[in-house]
Amino acid sequence: MTSLVRHVTIDCADAYSLGSFWAAVLDAELSDDDKPGDPEALVESPGANLLFIRVPEGKTVKNRVHLDLQPQDRTRDEEVERLLGLGATLIDDRRNADGTGWATMADPEGNEFCVERSAAERAATA
Repeated sequence: MTSLVRHVTIDCADAYSLGSFWAAVLDAELSDDDKPGDPEALVESPGANLLFIRVPEGKTVKNRVHLDLQPQDRTRDEEVERLLGLGATLIDDRRNADGTGWATMADPEGNEFCVERSAAERAATA
């Protein structure tokens, strides 16, 4: 039997707060066991489970691994606007006039992630 990725684990300062942000991003829920102040928070969502773990040190450099998001029911640009409203920051805009490209964003604790085009947008430019 091969191994499976059970969680993508993200170190953070506030597991509950950052887990809540990502639950909203993924239209998912935090585990019923998670409460403010807990050292861990789990977001279970289709595609990947995210586990947030409180650590004492802060983020100091660019992520070595990041998440790429592909919107399912909206355009990339609509998703970028929604994520900005949830508290994300746009840190590098690689969107092109022809509709290709991506947006690099950061969550409230500075962890980078990218927003790609939706499947419908990709199909329209193929």
